[in-house]
Order: sequence, then C-alpha cells, then structure tokens
Amino acid sequence: MTVLTSDLLSRFEASIDDVSKATTLPPEIYTSPEVYELEREALFMKEWLGVGRCERIPNPGDWFTVNILDEPIIVVRDKEGTVRAMSAVCQHRAMQVCEGAGNSSTFKCPYHHWIFGQDGRLLGAPAMERTEGFDKGDFGLPPLAVEEWQGFIFVNFDVDAAPFAPRMSRYEPYLQNYDLTNAVCPGTFTLENLPWNWKVMFENFNDGYHANRLHQFVQDFCPSHMSEFPVPWDDDSGVMFRTAGYTHIDGGFNATHRVIMPVFPDLTEEERSRSTFALIPPLLCFGTAADQAFFFIIRPTGPETIDAEIGYIFHPSALDDPLFDAKMELSDAGVQVFVQQDQDATMKVQRGLRSRYAPRGRYSWQEESHVQFNRWLVQRYRAAWPE
Repeated sequence: MTVLTSDLLSRFEASIDDVSKATTLPPEIYTSPEVYELEREALFMKEWLGVGRCERIPNPGDWFTVNILDEPIIVVRDKEGTVRAMSAVCQHRAMQVCEGAGNSSTFKCPYHHWIFGQDGRLLGAPAMERTEGFDKGDFGLPPLAVEEWQGFIFVNFDVDAAPFAPRMSRYEPYLQNYDLTNAVCPGTFTLENLPWNWKVMFENFNDGYHANRLHQFVQDFCPSHMSEFPVPWDDDSGVMFRTAGYTHIDGGFNATHRVIMPVFPDLTEEERSRSTFALIPPLLCFGTAADQAFFFIIRPTGPETIDAEIGYIFHPSALDDPLFDAKMELSDAGVQVFVQQDQDATMKVQRGLRSRYAPRGRYSWQEESHVQFNRWLVQRYRAAWPE
C-alpha cells in the first residue's frame, strides 16, 4: 500500500501555516522510501544543486566528479574558461567515463575508449564504422545546466530550468561585503553514511531554537533569542535564512568565542556582530561569521542516510599568515564540538521519527525558517504528487 495518499497530501497544510500555528511535517516523509523516490524526481532532478566551489577547477581542463542520488556527473572548466557539467555515463554501454578529479582536454571512457570533449560531444568511437546509421552527434554526454553564484557552482538536470541567481536576491545583500567569489576555500572533508534523512540535516542546520541549548556554553555568545528572520519570504525564493546576533562583536565558533582568522575587511560593525544561516535546498547549507563562511553540501544516499561535505571559506589574507595551519586547527576543533553534538541530536531525531509515537510537534518563533522550508517542500510535493 502506498503512503502517497490524498490524506498525507492534505496533512501538509498544517505545516505551512504561520509559525505560531503550524505543526511539524508528518514523520513518514523523513523515513519513507516512496517519499524519497518522489523527491528524487520532484526536487533533485529539477532544482538547482550546489555541487562545490569554483576554485576546485581554477584552470582550463580542470574537472571533478560528484554523485547525486546515483547520478554521476562531471564538472569541468573548458578551454575558454566556461564551467560546464554533464553526465559521466558513457552513451555506449553506460560505463562511468571518469571518477575523482583531474585535468584533461578530453574524457576517454576506459571500457571501449570512446572519446568525449570538454563540452560532452563524442569526438571518437573506434570500430563503429560498420554500425548502420551511427552518428557521433547523437551520443554525446547529456548536458546539465550550470550557474556560478558567490563562488559556488550550481547544476540542474533540467536544462530548461529558470535562472538560479534571481531566487537568491533576498540573501545577497547579507553577502555583498564578503566578496565570496574572491574568497578562498582551502579544502573540504566529507562525513559518510550519516544515519538520518537529508531534511533532518537541513532543519538542524538552521534551527535557532537549539543554538545555546544543545550547544550550551560553546554557543552562549550567539544565543537563541537573538535570532531574527528577515521578511518577507515568498514561494519564489530559493533560500531560507536567519540572522543570529552575538553578545559581542567579532564572535567566533571556537573555544575563545572570538574570531581566530582575519575578519573580512569590508564588513560593517553590524555584520561583525552576527552570523547568518541559510538553506539553499535541496543540497546546500551555508552560513557566515565575521572571519569565515562555512558550508555543508548534503548528498542523500537513501531515505535515511546522507553524506555531508563540509568546507570553510576565508578572506585571502588568511592564507598569508604563517600560523594559518595552527589557527585552522583551533578553528576546526571548535566546529567539531558543534558537529558532534549535532550528529548525536540528528541521529536520535531520526530514530524518534520511526517511532509510533513520533509527533506532529509545534514550533517556537525561533524556528521560523522551518516553516519557510516546509512551504518550499510542500509546493513541490503538490506539483509532483500522484493523482
């Protein structure tokens, strides 16, 4: 029996009301394989997906691969400097053309040595001259739409998708003084096989209510009651975000509660006294502080499992400091405390969502972003729901 019933669809209505009246989403949407498959087509194959930073491919010919819900893709900077994305599945026998990262002028499928250009065109196919009606133009690697935004690369399986950048207009004023396009990300690390649904991860990332409760002591400088939710939010927006005020200027998410890296020099005093936390669904969680920005790229691997790629972004001057590595270690040590506490919480939330007693809870005003995320989800569920 399907869970994708008209009854479940009608139950979403209670989750998109004003935050003072709304209830949490039905628990089964965090656990059901059917809902996960619906999301694959309704969200992940139609929405803009943050896949990495532009500096991963700084030079012509640089490329990397990423797997999104069992769809392997190649992201490459071509010889003209344009970022392109395409399926990594060879259109001959479905072999994955390449893995990892590298630099090359072409891609050669290791199975039968079909050669593809940086734009995905099939350039060479040995021993196909006897195949009737074979046209290389019909067998290129399928393209994806690509946009660059604030130094990030976004791709979309729908090549006719509406542009991404206009959907970010509400958030961009909060990022202008960071100049993230010219900032630096010295590397990322990935946590694999995390046992919770991708939406649990999104909700936790932007949950102001738990900030100095779950993270008591380590986040007391950025307390829950100093969260604010810029308005208005509308259904055409692709980002849900909040500001999180500090009790003092230049706060930092580490043992000192103060910045360790150089403060971005163009920030105002107000911007140095707050963080922002943003959801750019369905893959990217992003935040800012006075001395860094940070991001999680969430890659679902099943209804109740994800991988999470985590990275930090700094002003370029940070890397000139001979103590950068030592400061990075201190900064990361502070972040790891948050990560461990959040991992424990999200694992137990996912376990609770499988319980027969899993609730339709009520929201605090400090959880306004959750209702915005619900609205984003529900409009897409409705558009794809089986009749």
